[in-house]
Amino acid sequence: MAQKKQRRHGLAAALGRVLGFFTASALCGVLAASLVVPAVAAAGFGISRSITFFDSLPEELVVTPPSQSTKVLTADGQPIATFYVENRVRVPLDQMSPYIKDAIVAIEDSRFYDHAGLDPQGILRAVISNMTAGTQQGASTLTQQYVTNVVNESLLSAEKNDQVILSGQKSVGDKLREMKLAIALEKKFSKEQILEGYLNIVFFSRDAYGIEAAARYFFSTTAKELTLPQAALLAGLVNSPSFYNPALNPDKSITRRNQVLGEMLTQDKITQADHDAAVATPIELKLNPGRQGCANAAMAPYFCDYVSHLILNNPAYGSSLIERERKLFRGGLTIVTTLDSRLQAAAQAQVDGTAGANPDRWGASLVTIQPGTGKILAMAQNTVFLPEPGKFDTHLNFNVDSKDAQGNDLNGAGGFQPGSTMKPFTFAQWLNEGKTLTAEVDASKRVYPLGFPWRSSCGKVLGAYSTAQNNPELGAADDLQNADEGYYRRMPINYGLYNSINTATFATAAQLDFCGIQKMVDAVGLHSGLDGAQINMHQLGNILGAIGVAPLHMANSFATFASDGRYCAPIALVEVTDVAGGKLPAQTSECRNAVKPEVARGVNAVLQDVLKVGSGVYINPKLHTQMPIAAKTGTSNNNGATWVVGYTSGLATASFFGDALDGQKRPGQNVTVNGTFYKRLDGYMVAGPQWANYMQQVARLYPADPFPPPPPSMVGTPPKP
Repeated sequence: MAQKKQRRHGLAAALGRVLGFFTASALCGVLAASLVVPAVAAAGFGISRSITFFDSLPEELVVTPPSQSTKVLTADGQPIATFYVENRVRVPLDQMSPYIKDAIVAIEDSRFYDHAGLDPQGILRAVISNMTAGTQQGASTLTQQYVTNVVNESLLSAEKNDQVILSGQKSVGDKLREMKLAIALEKKFSKEQILEGYLNIVFFSRDAYGIEAAARYFFSTTAKELTLPQAALLAGLVNSPSFYNPALNPDKSITRRNQVLGEMLTQDKITQADHDAAVATPIELKLNPGRQGCANAAMAPYFCDYVSHLILNNPAYGSSLIERERKLFRGGLTIVTTLDSRLQAAAQAQVDGTAGANPDRWGASLVTIQPGTGKILAMAQNTVFLPEPGKFDTHLNFNVDSKDAQGNDLNGAGGFQPGSTMKPFTFAQWLNEGKTLTAEVDASKRVYPLGFPWRSSCGKVLGAYSTAQNNPELGAADDLQNADEGYYRRMPINYGLYNSINTATFATAAQLDFCGIQKMVDAVGLHSGLDGAQINMHQLGNILGAIGVAPLHMANSFATFASDGRYCAPIALVEVTDVAGGKLPAQTSECRNAVKPEVARGVNAVLQDVLKVGSGVYINPKLHTQMPIAAKTGTSNNNGATWVVGYTSGLATASFFGDALDGQKRPGQNVTVNGTFYKRLDGYMVAGPQWANYMQQVARLYPADPFPPPPPSMVGTPPKP
């Protein structure tokens, strides 16, 4: 009984194949007749209906450039990062090895140069094989494959992933549409254009779309430099990228490669000697996985993140966030930034070495601005984007604001209390009001009671400064503290600044119009790093830096002094081009006169003394002898945020060290950093050497001229300290 059932099953299968053969023959006749000689195919009702369906199909295929990788570069052309959904780099046909062109034609479509988009012989062979032998054999020409890739790519780019139809899912109607589009495409484009488009769009692996990305990924070479065995291996991949992946299935891959080489030999594309040598060549992979996004940046991951937010927040790159993301991740942009790779390497090495193993997760950062242009030349911090053993990881950028002026996210930490690095702006207003830099102030005064006659010409009420947490009084400052005893006395105002005496700064402010201090702070671009709000300088605590400011803007405010009072907004984007070479909006220097030149010169004169005889004298005793350089130290009340912001006429750099994450509440007291114990952290102790070592290394790359001296009338006659 079982044998009879088997015989019946075998007979049924055979009859099914015979029937399938005649059905396939009829279909092939329909396809061949309707697609190649439509007039001959007009006989017969079924064929006529197929022709009608075929004629109703669209003939136009919009061939847009496929999704391409966006690359971000330094100003000197070094790669920073790549953004992509599909790792693809388009190259022209003449930049591809002749081996890959011959190999892909040999294995995928040997009659490519003879047909007009369809290969009836191939269709008939495949249909007969599939229906009679029970195998699955494809019949698509390279042109048809290109059509399928173009259609699917356009759907993916439009976020219509659910409409993508894979080869094994195509209906007869889908196949007919593909065929008609292939015929139309052959009329519109040359064979070379089609082959170029195909090799740039076809999928090789999840890390490689197109031949250039495939050459880079599998062999760390270019499409132009592919050897014969390499090209044959890649050509064999497109039939089944997973099955023939040499990294996963090397035996299957080499068998497929040799099959490609055999086809190339049969079709006289290579000699017997070339064939034999290539077959004898082992697979030698040099895998170079794609590094997508800022987390995998070659350098400056946090600057990269800042750049990406500038693109994604800018309506010039698309009216919606989805459009802007598509432009960044699929648009094949080339983004040239302001970053100087030499400075970036030095800054990164410096911050990485500052805290050592850093089990307590102290934050360290450096950011450099070019005075007179606003260009960001370096941006580094001692963290990594993704968790790594023994590493301090965070996605937050220590150097930038939390949000931009429009409220868009910048992924910044929100700034840190700048402490005494705010003092130069009160001093600048002192000079702006026509006072001398050597005039004497009473730094012995520690209490400014309620009702003290502060001046505010714009009518704003002054708020309290207090060492207490909740002092309800307005207009009072009680129990001002200096870092060291012995400075509660009268002293020249410049002496009070370069030694960073709190009571001297308050004595200075007591003689000024607070509206003028406010205008000075606003003029140099300082604002809250958390929400972009104006720093209210009528709140007395802000005279000593109580509001968090991002290091980027601290560096840029001091760059204003370095450039003789000219403020330039920070910029990161030099040039943005699309795949066709068209220019997209970038950033240009937006500068204005913010501080009177003579005022800036007076500030520069005093801040140079910080490193010679003041609060920064221990940072690097020889630095000021090597170049004209100025700086200011800063420390928050709890020592959890420490700074040095300093500059030459060519570079302005903010150096930060402290608690960058924990609500910035962790005190920098009784701590050990990189093996050294500190009873309390001060700006000159850790942030200072970090800044000085870095500046000593890079400052000469941007030559520094001596700062012009202030006018003699501003200097005055200095009293004895």
